Amino acid sequence: MKKILVIGESCRDIFVYCKAERLAPDLPIPVLNIIEQKENPGMAANVERNIRGIFSNVDLYTNEKWQEVTKTRYIHRDTNHIFIRVDTDHHIPRVKVESILLSKYDIIAISDYNKGFLHEEDMAYIFEHHNNVFIDTKKILGDWAVKAKFIKINNYEYERSKPYISSEVADKIIHTKGEHGSIFKGKIYPVAQKVEVKDTSGAGDSFFAALVVKYAETESIESAIAFANECASQVVRHKGVSVIEKD
Repeated sequence: MKKILVIGESCRDIFVYCKAERLAPDLPIPVLNIIEQKENPGMAANVERNIRGIFSNVDLYTNEKWQEVTKTRYIHRDTNHIFIRVDTDHHIPRVKVESILLSKYDIIAISDYNKGFLHEEDMAYIFEHHNNVFIDTKKILGDWAVKAKFIKINNYEYERSKPYISSEVADKIIHTKGEHGSIFKGKIYPVAQKVEVKDTSGAGDSFFAALVVKYAETESIESAIAFANECASQVVRHKGVSVIEKD
């Protein structure tokens, strides 16, 4: 079995489900009554746990004390409307990329949330020292990413990076468009069936995890994209952050 390494910063995702039946008497804001709270590993740790749900041979290289980094969402329980998200202001130290034994792994999956853990130079170093690197990044794309194997970005990230994307980088991009599927090298990979979307939280992580796993199993990027579309369309049917499960 091939071995996968996920590299990137992680956090704790917290979902506080509330009801709101009245406005505050002194301000035009809803008064939230907390019903329940759920939490799960987020960012790169969520990619890793999605991979582990369907593929056991995976490691995670992430920031120490990542549990202290939190994203807390206050959500209306019935409608899933998010009132507010509160993030901790916690410094994430830069990775010491030279200390990672990249040669142990068949595939490297970089989950870069642009919080300071990975710089462009760090990712370029990984590309130079490994020829099978997938990347999902919140950074503006440029020539620094030219040696990546594949680059997964969503529609918002694609539009931000579009003016800076060379043709060589464009050939690596898997552009996800939610219910409209994905685009790779000009070909549209549609979602097989429409589903009721309840929550898109973590859907990008699930897509990325499924993409990497299926490619590890088949070495076919076309099969991997189709499988990733299918997995992402399943997790958005549930509230909160869901994890891919074996069929």
